[in-house]
Amino acid sequence: MNHQKQLSAMLVPFYLGEQRDSEGRTIQEMWTWDFEELECVHDYIQWLFPLPERSAFNRDAPIVDEKVIQAFQSNPHLHQNLLHSLTVMLHFYGLQRHESNEAKIVVSQSEDYPNRKGEWVCIFNHNYLRITRILKCLMTFGLENEAQAFYECLRQIYHEDSDRIGGETFQYWTIAVKPNTTM
Repeated sequence: MNHQKQLSAMLVPFYLGEQRDSEGRTIQEMWTWDFEELECVHDYIQWLFPLPERSAFNRDAPIVDEKVIQAFQSNPHLHQNLLHSLTVMLHFYGLQRHESNEAKIVVSQSEDYPNRKGEWVCIFNHNYLRITRILKCLMTFGLENEAQAFYECLRQIYHEDSDRIGGETFQYWTIAVKPNTTM
């Protein structure tokens, strides 16, 4: 089995908490990282939010195939773990996920947003690429409602800080949440 197929085969067991990633870390460990680790470690995001395309930055990133996509879409435990990964990253960005009174998924700024904003809402920030990956991953694995809710929150942030985010970045986010752009 080639290197990439081995990594892809590790993804579901990793997400179920049964196996470590290529660096020997568990998903549970990643979920407990502080903001500094989430900011400074750069090779975990591809494990928490895998895509069907090769990472330009991490050769040890798994690439999902149709079998992995089906597993995430049909296994409630994988679904819940992906939502937990999303919650961790939203917290990192100073955002929160909740349901509205109409049972609609909403992502909004948390009370910690003013403190967290300074860490990622700035020109050419690498977190913009991470956000694009997160949106694409959510769409790929059938969490369109969460992706759209996150995008709507990002749209508001862009409206407030377009000079720091830039039109090109916002365009990537917009494309990421369009149906049928993931495969």
